[in-house]
Amino acid sequence: MIHKIHDRLGLRTSPAIFFLSAGFVLIFTLAMAAFPTEVGDSFGIMSSFIIEYLGWFYVLGVAIFAIFLVYMAVSRFGRIKLGDDDADPEYSGLAWFGMMFAAGVGAVLLFWGAAEPISHYANPPYEGVEPLSNEAILDSLAISNLHIGLGVWIILVVPGLAFGYFTYKRKLPPRVSSVFQPLLGDGIHGPIGKAIDSIAIISTVFGIAVSVGMGALQINSGMNIMYGVPVEGWVQAIIIAVITATGVASVVAGMDKGVKMISYVNILLAIALMLFILMAGASRYIITGTIESAGYFFQKLPVMLFFNDALNDTGWIGSWTVFYWAWTITWAPFVGLFIAKISQGRTIRQFIVAAISGPSLFTMLWLGVFGFSAFNIERNENGTLIQRVVEEGDIPAALFEFLGHFPAYQIVAVVTLIVITLFFVTSIDSAALVMDSMSNGHEDEAPRRQRVFWALAIGMVCAIILVSAGDNGLKALQNVIIVIGLPVLALGYLQMWMIVRGVREDAGELPPMRTRQWKRVLPIEEYHRRAQEDISSVEDVVMRPEYEVGTEPEFESLVPNTGQIRIVTADEIAQDAQEKTIAGAPAGKFATHEFISTDSMDAVQIDPNTGKPTGSRRGA
Repeated sequence: MIHKIHDRLGLRTSPAIFFLSAGFVLIFTLAMAAFPTEVGDSFGIMSSFIIEYLGWFYVLGVAIFAIFLVYMAVSRFGRIKLGDDDADPEYSGLAWFGMMFAAGVGAVLLFWGAAEPISHYANPPYEGVEPLSNEAILDSLAISNLHIGLGVWIILVVPGLAFGYFTYKRKLPPRVSSVFQPLLGDGIHGPIGKAIDSIAIISTVFGIAVSVGMGALQINSGMNIMYGVPVEGWVQAIIIAVITATGVASVVAGMDKGVKMISYVNILLAIALMLFILMAGASRYIITGTIESAGYFFQKLPVMLFFNDALNDTGWIGSWTVFYWAWTITWAPFVGLFIAKISQGRTIRQFIVAAISGPSLFTMLWLGVFGFSAFNIERNENGTLIQRVVEEGDIPAALFEFLGHFPAYQIVAVVTLIVITLFFVTSIDSAALVMDSMSNGHEDEAPRRQRVFWALAIGMVCAIILVSAGDNGLKALQNVIIVIGLPVLALGYLQMWMIVRGVREDAGELPPMRTRQWKRVLPIEEYHRRAQEDISSVEDVVMRPEYEVGTEPEFESLVPNTGQIRIVTADEIAQDAQEKTIAGAPAGKFATHEFISTDSMDAVQIDPNTGKPTGSRRGA
């Protein structure tokens, strides 16, 4: 039934994954529209339960992710390349870092850059720290750096590493289920695999929807401060519609290169804004404070990474840390696939170090500039940020309230509005592409109507949550994302295990770190479609994971330790060489492990413990 509907709609994807994901989004949207109070309350109850009883699961998860990534970077597996062993990086070091930087710099920094430091400055979460004190300043910057910088990238790099290995090393479909191939085998194409991929797509829809929702709230607040536009749900719905329509237009027009160019221009504008704040503000105070706060951050990092607010139980951990981790986890598959794709040819060690350090260090610089500027405004310029952000709870207005203390406000604020809008346009376009790839199981060109649908789905979910929630829009977004993020976090725990299993199965023992070379895998339905259209198009692809004969790890080429003396004849060697293997050894390599006699009637005895001849001959 669903296959007929799929074909009639002119789609080219996995019907089960597409309709399961789309069905969930549609049901949620209709339920939220028909019963906004009941659905909102249900998510509120589930969110409260998760925060109270499972908040530790999020906190511990990110801490374990961090330990795991350190292990992968410093262990022998750090030498493994993402992609073929002889693959060269597709991008120069500068371009690669720039794209990492692009993925790490977005509207999240504009939304929270001034708001979060001010919030923790006025209400420090740690016991014994006085509000508005110098210690509160350092704590607030340290917490913000964890929430927006290092912690975010710890979460994103785990699926990025998983995608990089299983999609570009083992050449499996670009789906989350592919990561579980060592455990599920061919089951990645079955019901369990499809369920995993559906969860990943649904979480991405909601994760990006929350991001766009916060952007709509911020744009609405900025327009209110600048032009007196009311802060209302219908205004936010119009903003979301404009952002979504622009994203859809870029999809329909095939403006992928243009969108990439816009993203780079946005980054330059964001950097220009940061430099403007630095030069127009208290520059010396900002620079010295940023340096000092960086040292304090690394000093306090172990405590913050495991902090659960267990002794005071103020609820702070749920409103901040758990929300951040849940939010990031939901769109981790989207960013993970992107950073994996641009990192082909890099080693695991290079990938982990660059993907974490680059964006995290920039975030530290950004928060130092915006944070210390905000502290200076509050302490020395009779600022009203605390009143607006903390006392009134108007976090979306923080950035524009902050910018109001700098020269050329009207120009800077308008440019900032444009930057925020374009950040979300590029996010919707890119997310739609990634979700389409996860649904299709390949990264080749697919009908654009599929990407259009995912772009519309993001806008639909975002608008219905904000309009239904009214004045509690931000809280509603937080509740939904904490619930959606829980199953994705569970998959994240398992991904670490799968990565370790995968590299141990594939990797050799001797430098350079050689690995099995895998053939490209297409989903079964796509394989059959292409075979029916042109049989030659599937000559170089397979339906099930299969590696090239002769690329086994070095340790597999040793003679198995059976405790027996094995007799090898030249005839057997010739026959096995034709099949490109001898007792599991790659053809062309067994000469280093076996003594080969050229006399077909002669043979040598091989000691399996050493892989060397014993000196005696059969027939001697």
